[in-house]
Amino acid sequence: MAGMGMRDVKRRIKSVNSTKQITKAMELVSSAKLRRARQRVEKTRPYFNTIKETVQDIFSSTGGIKHPFVSTREIKKTCYIVITGDRGLSGGYNANVIKTAVTHMAEKQAKSVIAIGTKGRDYFRSRKYDLDGEFLQISEDPSYGDAKRISSLVLQLYENKLIDEVYLVYTQFVSTISQKPEMIKLLPLSGEKKAKQEEKEFEYVSYEPSPEAVLDYLVPKYIESTIFGALVESSASEQGARRVAMENATDNAEEMIDDLTLLYNRARQAAITQEIAEIVGGAEALK
Repeated sequence: MAGMGMRDVKRRIKSVNSTKQITKAMELVSSAKLRRARQRVEKTRPYFNTIKETVQDIFSSTGGIKHPFVSTREIKKTCYIVITGDRGLSGGYNANVIKTAVTHMAEKQAKSVIAIGTKGRDYFRSRKYDLDGEFLQISEDPSYGDAKRISSLVLQLYENKLIDEVYLVYTQFVSTISQKPEMIKLLPLSGEKKAKQEEKEFEYVSYEPSPEAVLDYLVPKYIESTIFGALVESSASEQGARRVAMENATDNAEEMIDDLTLLYNRARQAAITQEIAEIVGGAEALK
């Protein structure tokens, strides 16, 4: 800021102050959206956990299940569902989840992406990734209907053997100041073995008409609920990241205004001192 005149400093103060008003307003908006998003997270998690546990119980209590969504096959192509935001100004939120996906993709020969959010779509499209689908303008306020549309596309691609495994990449909401990129494998399904004591509890469970028929109904619900849960978690994470980013931007703007005000006052004092010196010098010259 060396060499700036008083008029330039004053103009800069006005500009930074305008920016501060914008970032403060965005911070307040994100705070309001975050409160609603957190409530949705708290309501969604129990449903998601129940569906997940039910699917795992079927695997743990029944052996030799033959089902298209369970049977492993040669992995020719891997699909990644990547959830990002439709807007920026959210710190490292978008970059972190994209980095998580790209790092895992490096291990795969053939891969494709279902992009949820403009930021992810633009990133993968500009780098010539194979896009199997894109869902935009749903990241901040996702609905279960959005999850069903995404799930329907995924299941269709998998059943037609256009993809052979599916990973879901999203951001888990930990707290307002902490969001954690996560990756889970959606397809093919693999049951997590329970402890021996728990296995005994489900040893005599029977599913009518068969475990396969139950999975026919349950797997689409499981995929839908998992995707919806990830959408809701990501929505809350995005608002939390944006609120923190805007809060930091507002604080930085205030610091800049303080520094510029100090610079302006010093320049003003120097100008006044210069004027007084000139007046005194003129008076002395007239004696």
